[in-house]
Order: sequence, then structure tokens, then C-alpha cells
Amino acid sequence: MSEQRTEQARDAGTDRHVVVVGAGMAGVQTAVALRERGFTGPVTVLGAEPHQPYDRPPLSKAVLLGKAEDSAFDVDFAELDVTLRLGVEATGLRPAERVLDTSAGPVPYEALVLATGAEPLTLPGSEGVPGVHLLRTLDDAARLRPVLAAKHRIVVAGAGWIGAEFATAAREAGCEVTVVEAAGQPLAGALPAEVAAPMARWYEQAGAVLLTGTRVAAVQEGRVLLSDGRELPADAVVVGIGARPATGWLAGSGIERGPDGSVTADARLRTSLPGVYAVGDCASFPSARFGERLLVHHWDNALQGPRTVAADVLADTAGAPAAGAAVVGVPVEAPDYDPVPYFWSEQFGRFVQYAGHHRPEDTLLWRGDPAEDTWSVCWLRGGILTAVLAVGRPRDLAQGRKLIEAGARVDPDRAADPAVPLKSVALPEPV
Repeated sequence: MSEQRTEQARDAGTDRHVVVVGAGMAGVQTAVALRERGFTGPVTVLGAEPHQPYDRPPLSKAVLLGKAEDSAFDVDFAELDVTLRLGVEATGLRPAERVLDTSAGPVPYEALVLATGAEPLTLPGSEGVPGVHLLRTLDDAARLRPVLAAKHRIVVAGAGWIGAEFATAAREAGCEVTVVEAAGQPLAGALPAEVAAPMARWYEQAGAVLLTGTRVAAVQEGRVLLSDGRELPADAVVVGIGARPATGWLAGSGIERGPDGSVTADARLRTSLPGVYAVGDCASFPSARFGERLLVHHWDNALQGPRTVAADVLADTAGAPAAGAAVVGVPVEAPDYDPVPYFWSEQFGRFVQYAGHHRPEDTLLWRGDPAEDTWSVCWLRGGILTAVLAVGRPRDLAQGRKLIEAGARVDPDRAADPAVPLKSVALPEPV
């Protein structure tokens, strides 16, 4: 930023202390976005882990397999003039005093950004049992690397995204893998049965065993007991049964949270408390595009949301409206946060991508044969494209995502033809 813009930002009063709780993608990108928008005041980022902030997707891939030591962000915090405090965990909030309580003592703030992410669910009764693992942090990946290197017999609880990605890595490492899923098919919480069912074949093709319709009843050293009475030998157990927002420490703070524990943010990612914002996996937000509140536990959401938060902080500290305003010559351009959710997964030699948000009542269109290596699925609501799932068809995803962003009404017959590019299936707007 030029000296003139720096002086303008200072004149606007943007020198208030911003504290960011969480040093994952959402937290780090919030600090970066604040500086990119011209915020010159003090910024402190608190990370509960002792490691330099890192990206999580490689943990279930390159880091887990020993192809990379870490996945640290390429961010120079000293150059950004951002104070990074590691190994500091948030423990409570005193909003009347504008004080954040932490494991290292109280931290005063004038603006606070909650970016604490999500924490994995654990199997009841498995705490303290040797050989039980989660896969959420860099330390988790480090503990699992020797397990894979030893080619152990591994039981994976949960056939969701993380379970599939870990099973992929374990099979690549030569481990014997059994995946246990309580539902009747993999990815039951994310995709309809008819879409997820063909993916069950991927496990067998990769040499992994997938057991559906049963759950882990108990974990003992060296074995796993299933709810249907079967017993599985296991040198290690990896738990991938979902995650919840890491917001328990906010109890009693007055911040509104939903039944799922997520911070209830508004369309500007502001919380129910003045001067407090929430972004990433820990926050839900209202989507006008999809007509409901969304909680998105994916990388792209943690990347995009900080831009809105940074604009809010700059506008709020200057006493200006957030959208379409200018802070004494410093532009603040940020519409309400209403993204098209996007994520990807690499599993069993396939690149799976999803964009949008579908409901059970949406019309499902197949593009291609799911028995083949590449295919995709579209969802329509009232003729409008709401979501796309693409397996090895990145053009479908890219073109479909643009149609979803545009709120395009599409020709269902053409959309169901895999030979027709999705970009050409939009219908003309009614006059």
C-alpha cells in the first residue's frame, strides 16, 4: 500500500487491535486480507498448535505418505507486521470487557475474529485405547505415518470424505484396510444414496473392504467389535466420523450458536456481539442464493470468507457502512457473503469435485455412466442449476459452477447429455 493510502487508513481510525483466534486457513487469510485492504493497526493471530500455520488438505495425502514434511503456508508474518502467537488456546470470552481468555492469560481486543475451525468427533469409549487415531492435525499425520510404513491392518470408522482419503493413502502404502460405515453406502451424509452407491465399488477396486450397515460398537487393543457381532483384527483404528465446530469454549459468552454448535453469523459474517466476527468451519451464515443457513466445512469457504470479514473490520472500525462504502479514500467493496460452496477430494485414483448446495427434493440428472471412470451429476430446483458433482470431469465442474453463480435456468435434456458442454445448456432469460 502506498504511503498516501497508509496515511488515509490511519486518519480513518483503522489502528484498533484486531485479534484473530485460530491459525488455520481462515485465520491466516483474515490477517492477510486485512493488510491487503489497507488495515494498518495491530493484528494478532493466536494458534492453539505449536506449529507454524499450515494447510490441512495435504495431511491426508502427501504429508501422511511421507512425501512432504509439512504443509506450512507461504506467509511472511513479519513482513505483514502480524503478531503470531503459537501454542495459545482460547478458553473463554468476556465481551463486556473486550477480553479474550487464553491458556497464556487474558488478551484484550477491539475487534475479534473467531476462526477456530472444527474438531473431529471421537468414538465413545475409545479414549486411551492404544492404536486409535484421528486425522485432523499435523501431529495426527505424524503419528499415522509409521503406522502406514509398517503396513498394519487398519480399520477405518466412517466412509465419508476423510475416511475415503485415508483409506486411499493406506492402500497406496500397502496396508490391509477395512472401512466400517453405519449407513448403507459411503458419503451418506453428503450425497443421495443413488449417487454414493456407485462409489462403493471404488473400495473393492482399490483392494479395501467396505462394510456398510454396521457400526463400531467397541474398540479394544488389537481388535474392533462391530454392532452386528463381527470382530475385526486391527493394529490401528482411524476415526473419521465427522467433525463439529470448535466453539465449546464460547459457552457463557453470549454469542449465539446453532444446534450444531456453529457460531450464528449474519450475511456479513458478524456474530451476535458487536465487534466480533466468525469465519470458516466454526460459523454458519444465511445464504440468499440457496434459501437456507449453511455450515460449510471445506477449504474454499475458509479461503473466501476472510475477505468479507476484513472489509467488515475496516468499515466498522472507521464507523462506515460495510458494503459499497469508502474509508477516507480506502475502498471497501464487499457484498454479503453468499458463495457457491466448493470442495474436492482425491480418492482411489479419482478426482471428485462438488460445487453448490442441493436438497433431497432437487431433480437429479446424470451426465454419463457411473460405472465408467468419469461421470457427473447435476441437481435442478425449479429448472435452476443448484449443484454439480463431477468425477474426473473438471470442465463440468468449472462450467457448472459459473451457471450456479449466475442462477441460470437450464435445459434439462441438454444438461443430461454428457456430450453437451454445460456452459451451453443455459436457457435465455425471460423478457
